[in-house]
Amino acid sequence: MEIKLLIKQAKNGDKEALLRLVMAQQLDYYKLAYVYMKNEDDALDAIQDMIVIIYENIHKLKNDDAFYSWSKTILVNSCKSILRKNKKIVPLENIREEGTYEIYENPEDKIVLEKYLSELSPKHQEIIRLKYFLDLDYETIGQILKIPIGTVKSRMSVGMRKLKESMGGEYLND
Repeated sequence: MEIKLLIKQAKNGDKEALLRLVMAQQLDYYKLAYVYMKNEDDALDAIQDMIVIIYENIHKLKNDDAFYSWSKTILVNSCKSILRKNKKIVPLENIREEGTYEIYENPEDKIVLEKYLSELSPKHQEIIRLKYFLDLDYETIGQILKIPIGTVKSRMSVGMRKLKESMGGEYLND
């Protein structure tokens, strides 16, 4: 109930209410931005851009229950915009990951995984990262990327099949 009140206050121009809404999900926002930006400074810049955009456009939000999916879509678009502006196309092998792969204790495993992921198309990498690095469900991924759930599942299926093939899939278990 408090979230709905904060959204109402934010729609009426209350900056503090908007910041409280963002701070309530700050870790989720950071993880999402980090998956795209690959470093802390750029991830924080994207979050800052998202906050400004939300503040300027929150009056356009029709369904208050959709605030967090709406804001995450804005964050993804902010990340993509920054990447386009900076033309930050950096080989994934050169990126130092921080906390994205908690499941891997061995640094070589992280490098191997990034090598194989980098061979996939950006749209397949994006779906796999959102699903497995951030543990988002298909519906949430679809809302964030503004694509149908069927498209999410299709991209996931194709991406995982290509990943499995490139890793020597005939030897891997499903």
